[in-house]
Amino acid sequence: MQKFIITAEGRFKYGDVRLHKHLLAPRDICLGGGFYEFDRLSARMVLTGASYDYGRPQWHYLTQLILPAELRGLTLTYEGRDLRDLLELTYQ
Repeated sequence: MQKFIITAEGRFKYGDVRLHKHLLAPRDICLGGGFYEFDRLSARMVLTGASYDYGRPQWHYLTQLILPAELRGLTLTYEGRDLRDLLELTYQ
């Protein structure tokens, strides 16, 4: 399934994995996650739901979210809210 997580370091990780924990590196601390899909027509990555193991993303613990460079140019939304309204987005 298409899943994402956010880490305590502010990293956004996503992939087609069976479990959210498969997105974690050895020392990562997960601050929640959910599911994603791409809406190519409107250049958006739509994030929804909650991880079964880690719960809903805890955006309020972060001031900055570090996104993979391949997501540059897309608008990211979580349950209808633009992530740029929640925190600063940077790309790596």
